[in-house]
Amino acid sequence: MPFRMPFSRAARMSIGTTVLRWGNIRREELRPLCWCWLYIFCVLSAYYVIRPIRDTLGVAGGVHNLQWLFSATLIAMLLLNLPFSALSRRLPRQRFIPISYRFFIANLVIFGLLMFFANTAQRIWIGRIFFVWVSVFNLFVVSVFWALVVDIFSAERGKRLFGLMAAGATVGAIVGSGLTVILARTLGTIGLLILCALLLELAIVCVKRLTRLAPELRDQPRETKEQRQNPPPVGGTVLAGIAHTFRSPYLVNICCYMLLFSITSTFLYFRQAQLVHNAFASENARTTFFATVDLLVNVLTLSVQLFLTSRLLTRFGTASVLGMLPLLSAVGFAALSLLPALSSLVSFTVLRRAGNFALARPAREVLFTVVSREDKYKAKSFIDTVIYRAGDQIGAWTWAGLGLAGLSGGYIVLAAVPLSLIWLVNSLWLGHRQQSLTQSAPSI
Repeated sequence: MPFRMPFSRAARMSIGTTVLRWGNIRREELRPLCWCWLYIFCVLSAYYVIRPIRDTLGVAGGVHNLQWLFSATLIAMLLLNLPFSALSRRLPRQRFIPISYRFFIANLVIFGLLMFFANTAQRIWIGRIFFVWVSVFNLFVVSVFWALVVDIFSAERGKRLFGLMAAGATVGAIVGSGLTVILARTLGTIGLLILCALLLELAIVCVKRLTRLAPELRDQPRETKEQRQNPPPVGGTVLAGIAHTFRSPYLVNICCYMLLFSITSTFLYFRQAQLVHNAFASENARTTFFATVDLLVNVLTLSVQLFLTSRLLTRFGTASVLGMLPLLSAVGFAALSLLPALSSLVSFTVLRRAGNFALARPAREVLFTVVSREDKYKAKSFIDTVIYRAGDQIGAWTWAGLGLAGLSGGYIVLAAVPLSLIWLVNSLWLGHRQQSLTQSAPSI
């Protein structure tokens, strides 16, 4: 008996039309959006598969050495930006992105072999290197995804679709964590590294499909079909990403946005560590607490991404959505300083992290839709990786310095309030500047 679809063709078309209308998606955007969703899903799943390995090996190398591992991560970020810029300068995106990802796949194979043959003492040093590598890997592969996306989609499309794409990242994080919990004992460390490599290879398939579909989304009537399907290399110089970043007031302000977000995030992380350490005596209780917070964050993030992000960006604009997280941070840090209770910490942490993933991240990516194609790959990569990690360092050492000066955690957190207000002004300026650039010229 032949297989019959459960719905008639008319019913399926009606369901499809309803989905497109609900998501504010145009018909020609559906296939690229699905490939983007699968792409970021694979990338985040891959990261969350190996994240527990990183944390386990990092702790094995000594908790007192973690600050040096973060410093090494910053140096590694800076060094990796140079070969990436060289590749993007010479090769089209459909070639240099797969090469970049396969570089990480080759690294996974090497780490697997080293861990298999290493003794206990050697594994400690391998673990430290792996900790730095995963920290670089996480920011870099996600930054490359968004660089490709802002190159393909216009600012108008980005406001409607970036929230839905970010939902793929949230689902990927949930699935990746779940796979690790289920398969860790069966596959072991080596098996999880192989699983991560397979997910990255699937991401490469998505890149190839997206580059083929990209011409359908570009309104460039002067380009020939061959030019649209085979865009030229990004070009420029190897150091252009760094040079352009500090020459452009617009890109400098994006750097300020990243720095202020990263610094205040570090303040919240250290304050959280203090309060949780005092509130729970056992490691199991602390682990349960962190897992509960992660679950609340993921559920809230996914809900906002699916139902609110695109509507907020479309109706209120980039400036208003960008300003929501700094405003929340100013109120939250003030409340946490005055009421240093676990309930205040949980409420603020969940709202801030969900606000970043669901609102601030998609809005921040819209900012890059109006810069030149070279800056979308080079300057963006530099800002997303090096500048972000520089903020971590500034926040960590500032916290340590204020602590040595005799300030308690509650007073140090209060210092984040004026930083958040400065961040709010920066966000509003960026949003309005992006809007004016969209209306005038596509590049800076």
